[in-house]
Amino acid sequence: MAKRTPLGRTGKGRRGISTLGWALRGAAAGAAGTTALNAVTYLDMVARGRGSSSTPEQTVEKLAAAAHVPIPGDEQTRQNRVQGLGPMTGLVAGVGVGVVGGLARASGLLSTKPVGTVLTGLGAMLAANGPMAVLGVTDPRTWSATDWLSDLVPHLAYGLVVKSTIDAFDRP
Repeated sequence: MAKRTPLGRTGKGRRGISTLGWALRGAAAGAAGTTALNAVTYLDMVARGRGSSSTPEQTVEKLAAAAHVPIPGDEQTRQNRVQGLGPMTGLVAGVGVGVVGGLARASGLLSTKPVGTVLTGLGAMLAANGPMAVLGVTDPRTWSATDWLSDLVPHLAYGLVVKSTIDAFDRP
C-alpha cells in the first residue's frame, strides 16, 4: 500500500523490476533528459545569438590538474581532447542523475510530476554546476537573472523528460 509523503508517495511501483533494472531505466531516462537539455540550450543559443559556454572545458582542465592527470597531445590535439571531454562531463552528470532517479523509484518513491520534475532538474543543476563552483570555474552567486534563467530552463526540461520517462517505465 502506498503512503503519502510531502514529496509524493512511497510504495512499490510496477512489480518485477529489480533495482538494477530501475538503475538502467534511470540511465536511459538520464540520456533522454540530457538530449532535451542540450536541445533547449542550443535553441537558446540560436534565439539569442549567444556563444557556447567554455565552463565544461575549464572544468576538465581543473579536474585534470587537480588529479595530476595530463591530457596528452600537441597543443591542437590536446585542445581538441579537452573540447571533447567537456561535453562528456555533462553526459556523465545527466546519466548519473537519471540513475539516481531510477534508484529512487526502485526504493519506492513515486513523486508527483511537478515535484519529480523540479527535484530532478535541481539535482541535475547541482551535479553540473556543483563541481564547477567547487573548482572555482564559476560562482553562481555572481550570476545575473538571465544567467540563472538560461541555466534553469534547460535543467527543468531535463527534469521533465527524466520524470516522464521513468514514469513511462512504471505504467502497467
